[in-house]
Amino acid sequence: MIRRINVFLILTSILMLVGVYMLKFSIEGTAAERTALQGFISEQEGQLSLLQADWAVLNQPAYIEPIVRRHQAELAIEQVRQEQFGAFEALPMRPAKPDTSALDALFEAIDNGIDPIDAILELEGID
Repeated sequence: MIRRINVFLILTSILMLVGVYMLKFSIEGTAAERTALQGFISEQEGQLSLLQADWAVLNQPAYIEPIVRRHQAELAIEQVRQEQFGAFEALPMRPAKPDTSALDALFEAIDNGIDPIDAILELEGID
């Protein structure tokens, strides 16, 4: 009986040892993959920073102006004139205050106990 228990415990120990060994290699693989991804992200962030610096240089008016002047005739573009923006007098005036007399009459009728919907239904002949 003791011999069978010992054999069972030895086999169980061997299975557990194999399981721990496989888990260790799995974790090492995951860690290597994580390290590779962090390197890739760092490389992408560096490239993004470089592109943002290029974009900042290319958007400067001193860089764009000679290009625009060179292609002004082909693109049929002109400098913006002040007349294109309009004047303050051309802006529409603020709308007049809305007519609230009908709404006031409705609230006054409700306060007096008159149900306007019921009155409409009575006029239509609907019970």
